[in-house]
Formats: sequence, C-alpha cells, structure tokens
Amino acid sequence: MAIKKKPRPIRTRPRPKWLYGLGLAIAYGLYWPVIQLLMLFGQWPRAMTRLMTRLLGKFPDYAPTAADVFVCSYYKSGTNWALQICQQIAWRGQAQFAHIHDVVPWPDIPRRFHYGVSLEDPISAASPSGLRVIKTHLPAGKVPYSATARYLCIVRDPKDVFVSSYHFTRQTVAGPLMPSVERWLDCFLSGDAMFGPWAEHAAGYWEWRVRPNVLFLTYEDMKRDLEQAVTQIAGFMGVNLSPPELLAVVHKSSFPYMKSIEHCFEANVASQPLWVRPKGAMIRRGEAGKSDDVLSAAQRARIDDYCRRDLARLHSTFQGVG
Repeated sequence: MAIKKKPRPIRTRPRPKWLYGLGLAIAYGLYWPVIQLLMLFGQWPRAMTRLMTRLLGKFPDYAPTAADVFVCSYYKSGTNWALQICQQIAWRGQAQFAHIHDVVPWPDIPRRFHYGVSLEDPISAASPSGLRVIKTHLPAGKVPYSATARYLCIVRDPKDVFVSSYHFTRQTVAGPLMPSVERWLDCFLSGDAMFGPWAEHAAGYWEWRVRPNVLFLTYEDMKRDLEQAVTQIAGFMGVNLSPPELLAVVHKSSFPYMKSIEHCFEANVASQPLWVRPKGAMIRRGEAGKSDDVLSAAQRARIDDYCRRDLARLHSTFQGVG
C-alpha cells in the first residue's frame, strides 16, 4: 500500500530555555487559575485523564495479519521494554533505529501527534523474520483481533504502575500543574484513570491468555529472568534465535543498555506542552517492587484492595501481581 504522507521525524532534543520559560509563564498565568477552579469542584486531574483517554482511545480500522506482533500493555507497564525485546527478536538482535516509533507503529495515538511510522508504511515490516511489532495501550475489547496475528500482553503491579505514571505524567504532560500524589491516586483508583481502570485492562487480556496466539506475561516475571523471558517471547513469535543472537537480544533489552540509548524511546518533544521537560521520563528506573519510595503502607494497601475488588467485580480469575 502506498504511503500517503511521510511522517515527521520524532524530535527528542530539549527545547531552548527561553521557550521552556515561556511555557512556564503560560502554565502559571493561564492554566493554573483554571486548575484551581477545577480542583475546587473535584474535577482535577480527572478532566485531564478523561481528555487523554478520549484522545488515545481508538484503534483505526485494520485487519491484522500473520506478520503482526501486538504488544498490549497498560500505561507505564514496561511497554518500551517489551517493544525493544520484540523488535530485537524480529531483527535477530540487529535492530537499529533513531527512535522506536520510526519502526513500530502506535495506531492508538492520533496522527496529528506525529508519532512516527504508520500501519501502512512497509518499513515497519522490513525485518529479516518478516514480523512487525505494533504497540497498543488499549484494552482487549478495543484491539482488532485475528487468530493469525500474535498478541503479547504485559501486566505490571498496579502500585508500580501508579508510581511510574505519576513521574511520567508530571515530566511529559502536567509539569508544574501536576496534582499531589493523593489526588493522582484518587483518580487512578476510579473510572477516570488514564487509559481506563487497571483491573479492566488486566482482566480483558487475562481472558485472552488461553488462545494459542496470545502470550500473557507479568513485568515482574520478566525482571526475575530476562533471558528466560526473551527465550519465551522468541518461541512465541516463531523466531529460532541462535545462541549469539539470543545473547544480543538479551543484552540490548537490558536496562543499562536501554538507558544508554534512552533518546531512542523519549517522548516526542513536538507533541509535548511547552512547560515540561520530558528527557529521562521513558527509561527512568526499570524496577519492580519499589513503590514504597512514593507511597505509604496505607496507600499501597489501598491500591491492592481496590484492584482486587475491581477484579472480583469483573468476575476475573486473575489474582493480580501485588
């Protein structure tokens, strides 16, 4: 299929200091009073998360093929890590790119945000294995399904998701307008959570796990044994890696290596508000079980209790990862 329009390159270099200063003036002078009013009526940050969920809530019409490997994950659940693993497997440890979204489509995001390659671009399917990786944050019910495609579903402890989402949203969207941890938690544990409730996302893909073309993994299991995770994902993708290729994929999927090339995963500065500095937001710490750095014991218990109740409400047999 012909490419109708070449996407703009993803730009990750920081803006000039004067432009950031202008952004701060706009944030405090224009948006801060509005946010104070929204907080007064209990609508902040819910107004922001509702808007983001609407903007990123639709997959275009598309018929998946046998070449497609969907990486299906909730917001801040190891998405870039899984994309790197799958992309390196597809390229047998030799994948190279200036930015991950120059080669991996993200169809959920509106094209006006200029997030790189489209589904129609043949460059995304130019790997030696013939496979191409597709990213989505959408729940199972909103992702096009085909028995011929493959679906890798990643779920992460909701406490770690919350902490990562707080830091990420502050660095890439809200900046000085970011609400307190407690207000962000109130929103996270509600129907207004960005990308929808965590339990609904996890339960939907948990139901898919019995399908032969679906692999359901937890972030925590991947952290415990990266080589085993790579081996399992490669087998799922139908790619028989040689020992040197396996070592290359494991190395290039390690946190130190990905941190060394974090500019290849950074948010597109062209789509970010002027008052934020997104550098370092995507590949931050890559840890599991460290939510106590931000959350109190009571807050961690609150997240666990809420998510367990939500899973029970959905009649899901998934027990969570907390």
